[in-house]
Amino acid sequence: MSEAADIVTDPARQENVTRILDSAERLFRHYGYGKTNVADIARDLGMSPANIYRFFASKVEIHQAVCARMLGTCYRLTYEACHSAGSASDRLRRYAHTHYEWTRDTMLDQEKVHEMVGVAIERDWHVIEKHIDKIHDLVADVIREGIEAGEFVEQDPVVASRSFGAAIVILCHPQMVAQCLAKQNRALPDDLIEFAIRALKK
Repeated sequence: MSEAADIVTDPARQENVTRILDSAERLFRHYGYGKTNVADIARDLGMSPANIYRFFASKVEIHQAVCARMLGTCYRLTYEACHSAGSASDRLRRYAHTHYEWTRDTMLDQEKVHEMVGVAIERDWHVIEKHIDKIHDLVADVIREGIEAGEFVEQDPVVASRSFGAAIVILCHPQMVAQCLAKQNRALPDDLIEFAIRALKK
């Protein structure tokens, strides 16, 4: 992602970046990522495509930034769950439910959003990888506290966090959630979460 999109210090520049991202997200949601181009975003904002390119090098960069904002919301919800009251198990349960509900409500109700995030995941952009690492770090801290409290078996919390994430990935990946909701022979969210938590316990 460009420096302008990643670190914005000038308030006027920040305002323009925010306007571009707001417009892009609105158009991506309405028309879909594939059917929206930079000229459409510029037209929506009443500016020239050249002006858009002052802030973002391409539609791909704009897409990355839009997804980064959405994932920022996801991170905030995860942070709040992992730092909430209760035992380590309670917090992991809250995190998993929150992540599932956010994915279901944000990604699935609007097919175009599902497409937009699905494209980002498939391309394996660094913004997605960075987000996953940050989520794993939060979960690892909760697991570490659970180990210290004697709630979870002694183990490497980093490995355990990655394993926990892999066990519940079907609840966090929009395409997998869609399949889970559409089929009768899939584990229910509550059952899957409890199964993953039990694997950590003594």
